[in-house]
Amino acid sequence: MLTDTILEDDSWQAADLPALAERAAKAVLDHLGHGAFEIAVLGCNDARIAELNAQFRDKPTPTNVLSWPSEDLSADDPGGAPLAPEMEELGDIAIAFETCEREAEEQGKTFADHVTHLIVHAVLHLLGYDHIRDADATVMEGLETAILGKLGIDDPYRESNGPQGL
Repeated sequence: MLTDTILEDDSWQAADLPALAERAAKAVLDHLGHGAFEIAVLGCNDARIAELNAQFRDKPTPTNVLSWPSEDLSADDPGGAPLAPEMEELGDIAIAFETCEREAEEQGKTFADHVTHLIVHAVLHLLGYDHIRDADATVMEGLETAILGKLGIDDPYRESNGPQGL
């Protein structure tokens, strides 16, 4: 297993977050040609993720997903490739059930597809990808679209798929 999933909120049981997280993480690492790494995933609720968002980002509101890389792998140049990971542990991810459920409904997506996208997004963050600079966002979104396509999930950035909230 690449992912070690802790379910703090029972709502994640029926969604089978451990299987979704494992599938998404494996797809990212396979697509990028990386070996196996360890990723911790926390399935929580909006209240818990709001606490984490306040603690680590000074934003005391719920969000869909947060990630904490074990090491900074980000590229120096816009659009550049991140550094290769050196540690076995890539980092941690937290994902909030209520926000994911609401966004999936608003965007007309299945819950599983939306959660898979968010885990792919978060794993890419752990690997040093980001979307703050335009060139980096182009690279990251292209990777997400390609990885999700291999999983049979529509391009989340197509205009008809609605707002992303990432």
